[in-house]
Amino acid sequence: MSNTNFVDYVKIFCRSGNGGSGSAHLRRDKLTAKGGPDGGDGGRGGHVILRGNEQLWTLLHLKYARHVFATHGDSGGSSLKTGASGTDAYIDVPMGTVVRDTETNEVLFEITGHQEEKIVISGGRGGQGNDHFKTSTRQTPRFAQPGEDGGEGSYILELKLLADVGLVGFPNAGKSTLLSAISAAKPKIADYPFTTLVPNLGIVKYRDDRSFVMADIPGIIEGASEGKGLGHRFLRHIERNSMLLFMIPADSTDIKEEYRILLEELEKYNPELLDKHRLLAITKSDMLDEELMDEIRQDLPEIKYLFISSVANIGLVSLNDLIWTLLNS
Repeated sequence: MSNTNFVDYVKIFCRSGNGGSGSAHLRRDKLTAKGGPDGGDGGRGGHVILRGNEQLWTLLHLKYARHVFATHGDSGGSSLKTGASGTDAYIDVPMGTVVRDTETNEVLFEITGHQEEKIVISGGRGGQGNDHFKTSTRQTPRFAQPGEDGGEGSYILELKLLADVGLVGFPNAGKSTLLSAISAAKPKIADYPFTTLVPNLGIVKYRDDRSFVMADIPGIIEGASEGKGLGHRFLRHIERNSMLLFMIPADSTDIKEEYRILLEELEKYNPELLDKHRLLAITKSDMLDEELMDEIRQDLPEIKYLFISSVANIGLVSLNDLIWTLLNS
């Protein structure tokens, strides 16, 4: 998923269709000069509907198509014919899309399933034809009900990636390298901070044709929960992950302290993140011998951990086994 193709935040303007007017027609034919009311109802206006689509991973397709309009319902006809309903306007979005009201910032709903549909704005109801208004004392009403107006509004669409495993770590901790080593994803990799500017997804193939989805989130820095660095923009992608894989390089000056800072930033952003399964991977471990590993083990946080090297292919099979076990526990 290239930097230019990943869009996880868009504002859209939606307008539903007006309902069609009811008909005030009175029945007339060659045998009937003055028949009673036979006006049909107007059709409803088209809805604006969000629909989940498992083939989409980004909101890119909405970046330049931010105005979505449904069509109006048709007016009712004679002989009690109901007007045609307006055509609904469907907006396909990736699973994990959250919809907010632009003015209040209130979360209206979220799309989490394939083909799941939610109405953003309902179309206006069609007006009733004059047949509905006849009574014993008013047998030929010459009026009908107009259709209701549709609605309109601006909405924010935010994507929270649906992945099984979220990679958490400071910039340049080896997250992208791991993703490229165990999946077919090809994230940008370089030896400087903030190489990853957008989340990357990779499908990790496990034993017997099983698989899980891993998300490489741009690196967290201290203060990210207050918006520093890439801040809130990408922390929300961690909320959907079933488990969090913390990644700290073996040459870190204080692994335990780095883990504490990362955990603190997640807690400040959303305390519920601490309820997820957590696993620590000490990366770049090909530079360690057994003596150095024993020394590091003495001062690690109380969490399941592994020593791995994505470049030297050390510990990756054990890592996948442990991830699979935690995901299915």
